[in-house]
Amino acid sequence: MRMVDVLEKKRDGLELTKEEIEFVIEGYTNGEVPDYQMSAFLMAVYFQDMTTEERVNLTKAMVESGDQVDLSEIDGVKVDKHSTGGVGDTTTLILAPLVAAVGVPVPKMSGRGLGHTGGTVDKLESIAGFQVEIEPETFIELTNKNKVAVVGQSGNLTPADKKIYSLRDVTATVNAIPLIASSIMSKKIASGADAIVLDVKTGSGAFMKTLEDSKELAHAMVQIGNGAGRETIGVISDMNQPLGFAVGNALEVKEAIDTLRGEGPVDLHELCLELGSRMVYLGKKADSIEQAKEMLEEAINSGKAIETFKTMITAQGGDASIVDAPEKLPKSSYTFEVEAKEDGFVSEIIANEIGIAASLLGAGRLTKESEIDLAVGLVLNKKIGDEVKKGESLVTIHSNREDVKDVIDKIYGSYSVSKEKIEKKPLIYDVIYE
Repeated sequence: MRMVDVLEKKRDGLELTKEEIEFVIEGYTNGEVPDYQMSAFLMAVYFQDMTTEERVNLTKAMVESGDQVDLSEIDGVKVDKHSTGGVGDTTTLILAPLVAAVGVPVPKMSGRGLGHTGGTVDKLESIAGFQVEIEPETFIELTNKNKVAVVGQSGNLTPADKKIYSLRDVTATVNAIPLIASSIMSKKIASGADAIVLDVKTGSGAFMKTLEDSKELAHAMVQIGNGAGRETIGVISDMNQPLGFAVGNALEVKEAIDTLRGEGPVDLHELCLELGSRMVYLGKKADSIEQAKEMLEEAINSGKAIETFKTMITAQGGDASIVDAPEKLPKSSYTFEVEAKEDGFVSEIIANEIGIAASLLGAGRLTKESEIDLAVGLVLNKKIGDEVKKGESLVTIHSNREDVKDVIDKIYGSYSVSKEKIEKKPLIYDVIYE
């Protein structure tokens, strides 16, 4: 078999066999297929799509490219959660300890930043000493002991996905449905969870801009998950503006701490309850979504959620004192206020542009080799529907450089202010079961 023949077939929109897909994935993983041919394959898939069978075979090939974590030594139903990424999406930082606090084991594998977002792993690394690269054995041990552990993708789990994930970032193939679905589900399946809750974003700040595309992605992933014997639910949530107030790495860790204390932004709190309650329900710790929500509220109010976060940080070598002293987190050298130019109501915030603004400061990754600045980012002081007076701060910029004109221009370009108050969009659009 030759890679060029497979490329030709997919370029022309034909269905690839299981063997052809395995040939591509195995070849790329072991270095026989070079980056430039894999880039061509990714672009062909981007334009020609894949059938459900191809997607399942792609996912399985990626799972089989490396080790599979055996979580059978962990008691209970292991539940995982994944977000398709957005701007200011701090949910994993909150949900892992929150759901663990009510007794559901959460063995969590997370990626690094793609495009304008810092990944969960990047955010956690803003906590001094926090180790995300831990051995599978340690991962199991910590989850058993504390009900929660968060790791970056290890060298032996889905190595094919690890290579492809980085390449998609720099070849403009991040938002192809079969690639997103297989990437996410291969990690979920290889990491051994029994049940999976997917947070599929929709809107200007999501990879999927339209509700139709988001539903297509949710169905694709839920079908792969259920087909692989993992009970999977997809929740479609709004990303037409950034979630919460913070966009950055250390800034989002602080916001996660606030939310675990019950003092966080309303939208972030609500989304964590929607996703978390489904995790608790699939984890068989509650008989209904409503009961699960009440359990999570109680964990926040009693302080159990924040204590679980501290335990998780300490267990992975991090400095848990940042929970009570968030000023110890990385801090930027400068802050600047972006002031409103007129009175009115915020009618639009283009989340994607806010993401790019944060990325310009160094909060995101522009190429595979980019270093992330953990201290920088943005804090939104006004969200859609909020009243604003001329001269009031729309956004606070946290920067390590003095000249931020490019960032200010981006922020002004992303905010719209109208005379009339506009209706807020719903936070949850749909829940997908098949």
